[in-house]
Amino acid sequence: MSTFNNDHYNKLVEFIKIHQDDFYRLAYSYVHNRDSALDIVQESIYKSLTSIDKLKNINKIKAWMFSIIINTSISFLRKNKRLIITNNIPEAVQYQNIDIADKMDLHQAIERLDMKYKTVIILRYFQGLKINEIADITGVNVNTVKSRLYSGINRLKVILNKRG
Repeated sequence: MSTFNNDHYNKLVEFIKIHQDDFYRLAYSYVHNRDSALDIVQESIYKSLTSIDKLKNINKIKAWMFSIIINTSISFLRKNKRLIITNNIPEAVQYQNIDIADKMDLHQAIERLDMKYKTVIILRYFQGLKINEIADITGVNVNTVKSRLYSGINRLKVILNKRG
């Protein structure tokens, strides 16, 4: 029996309208391909709209939606059995004061990380999320997020130092 909540549905639709660019940047940070990222966002929005009854707490809408996008992105990568890597600087990642060679090195280093480290680094440093939001999205506790950030950054340093 469906427990459709019209108020939740309307809030979700409004949230999607406001944050669609954030959704795209998040998906793009995984697949590095414009069309694939757009497909992932479209599929994620469809999943969220058709499973709105699973959203128990409307205050967790951001974490819930980002989780759907991350899981859809990971499923896409698994289904295609490859990481999509381009020679372009990811358009989703906009960071200043780094020259183009360093951006390429950072992009390639992030691609080499395990998914658990890559996810928390992207959410924290490229999406600007707080530690507790990342914990909600990934379904792990705050200390695990902190540990993965610390370990992921250290792994990035090792990868980048080997290149330098």
